[in-house]
Amino acid sequence: MIRAHVFLALVLALGMGAGLRDAFDTWVAKTEVPPVLVETSVEVRDRHGTLMRVFPVEDGRVRLNFALADVDPDFLSMLIAYEDKRFYRHAGVDPWAALRAAGQTLWHGRVVSGGSTLTMQVARLIENSGTGRWQGKVRQIRLALALEKRLTKEQILELYLLHAPYGGRIEGLRAGSLAWFGKEPARLTPAESALLVALPQAPEARRPDRHHLAADSARTRVLARNDALEPTRLAALPDRMRPFVRLAPHLADRLHKADPLRQRHDLTLDARLQHQMERLATRATQGQAQGVSTAILVADHQTGEILASVGSPGYSARNGARGFVDMTTAVRSPGSTLKPLIYALAFDQGLAHPDTLIDDSPVAFGRYAPQNFDGIFRGELTVREALQLSLNIPPVLLTQDLGPARLMATLRKAGADPQIPGGKPGLAVALGGVGLTLNDLVQLYGGLSNGGTAQPLIWEQGQGARPARQLVSPRAAWQVSHILASIPAPQGIARDTRDIAYKTGTSYGHRDAWAIGFDGRHVIGVWLGRPDGTPVPGAFGGDLAAPILFEAFGRLKPAADPLPPLPLDTLLLSTASLPEPLRRFRSRDAVFAPAPDAPKVSFPPDGATLQMAGDTLPLKLAAGVLPLTVLIDGTPVLTELRRRDALLPLTGPGFSRISVIDAKGRASSVRIRLQ
Repeated sequence: MIRAHVFLALVLALGMGAGLRDAFDTWVAKTEVPPVLVETSVEVRDRHGTLMRVFPVEDGRVRLNFALADVDPDFLSMLIAYEDKRFYRHAGVDPWAALRAAGQTLWHGRVVSGGSTLTMQVARLIENSGTGRWQGKVRQIRLALALEKRLTKEQILELYLLHAPYGGRIEGLRAGSLAWFGKEPARLTPAESALLVALPQAPEARRPDRHHLAADSARTRVLARNDALEPTRLAALPDRMRPFVRLAPHLADRLHKADPLRQRHDLTLDARLQHQMERLATRATQGQAQGVSTAILVADHQTGEILASVGSPGYSARNGARGFVDMTTAVRSPGSTLKPLIYALAFDQGLAHPDTLIDDSPVAFGRYAPQNFDGIFRGELTVREALQLSLNIPPVLLTQDLGPARLMATLRKAGADPQIPGGKPGLAVALGGVGLTLNDLVQLYGGLSNGGTAQPLIWEQGQGARPARQLVSPRAAWQVSHILASIPAPQGIARDTRDIAYKTGTSYGHRDAWAIGFDGRHVIGVWLGRPDGTPVPGAFGGDLAAPILFEAFGRLKPAADPLPPLPLDTLLLSTASLPEPLRRFRSRDAVFAPAPDAPKVSFPPDGATLQMAGDTLPLKLAAGVLPLTVLIDGTPVLTELRRRDALLPLTGPGFSRISVIDAKGRASSVRIRLQ
């Protein structure tokens, strides 16, 4: 009978236990689990995967995404051994650790060690809940048990290492490793691992830059628990939190703004080179007038990949330079930097050859009368010399024949977006009367250096590039490159520059100083000026921008890559050996224009309206072979004239045409009105 009662009691006890277990399981299953997906910082990386920029998440916190496989295994072992040695065996709560913690608290009268598992700490971190009240602890236990049922151990460990605080606004192991040691958590030393294990328990009280002794003591306890390293061999604790790198800030901001939901941008830039170019830009503006900024762009012209992009020397308004303005994308006057393209187009159109003679003399196109920068005219010289000296009259003469519209069309074909004042291009575009960006010019010169084929610039890996466009023939591109490579390097440049072709430019009023250069592989553009467009007196591209250009090449590589070889269809002839039409430049309209020594009516001027005063009108003639014949409305009034001035008899008010014919039968005329 007793045995029956015992058996019945055992059955009832087991039934009650099963019922309690089922109720407990139901209680855990109904736990509301907060979202475990959390926002992580947007990252910008270079072509090698090196971190270049980190954008904070809410409240300015830095929380970097990572994979457990990217963490040093020794760190993980150290963390488990110190924080939760039965992590892989318990179901979210470790009863033995809880009993141990309670016993130590009773024995010492204070908290000696915690009983929280890593899963319980994850529960606290994702809910941002405290542990001071028993209700909070019960909630953490319940949530920890629920997490263990829904996630793997690896996922729970990743959540802990993503949320763990490391001081200040730094969250997560990867951000903490970069902030305190400047390295990814893949290869941490034992001492570094120990500090990163200890910090999350008291991230502010153990900060090594503020509480050195507390941090050192905590690190030593972790190492002692793991027997990882003798205390006498410990490296010094970091004395500061490292700022996160912020390279290419203008480009990074532009990409982040264009696609704010994208978590990672993999750029074509090289972080090491970008750092070098930013330092160069900063040094280049030291000692310059207040508000002067500079921009540098480096690209591989064969692939179109941008390798470095410096929008300003500093990402601030330091010294009034408006460093937050990205001057690689700012529209400015290009000065003389379009001249190589004009000559290349002229070579392709058969208007000229590098050894064609062209006249650098005063000329006027209606009201437009261009002048050379120094006010001096050189007379007749070769096109090669005209480009080397950056004279203004020859490219304007060529643009008149090419047509400004052709020049604009070629710029657009290169991928540029020229901004034309008034909307209609005139001859002034040849000398900088158009708006372009540094990006535009680097892309254009990349085309000249790449056999005349412009490869559109790209800045992100995998970016869908537009197809390359042929701007000019390989022959014309080589001819221009060969001329530009013969321009002497700036004073003080010691390296061999024979394989660097470059052109400088200075815009009207000294507002922009330019230098664009290339070798067989790379193209570099430099701009210097004030972002607000105010003049920089005395600023010349050759004096200020060109030295920066050559220093940039020096920092890019030890020696220049050879320029492309001579195309087979290129004529290498002296002026005298050229075909007759190419020996001396004559515009397409020259056939119909009067010869330079043909007779001309100097006074009265064509289209003049004159008041009648008496019966005669003063006449002044120029050039022509004597004797001369003068006609009014087709009727000869003076014949066998051996002077170049005379008095013409008047015929009465109204319109009249005065004509002059010299001894060779050449003629010219003017039309006037008498009142």
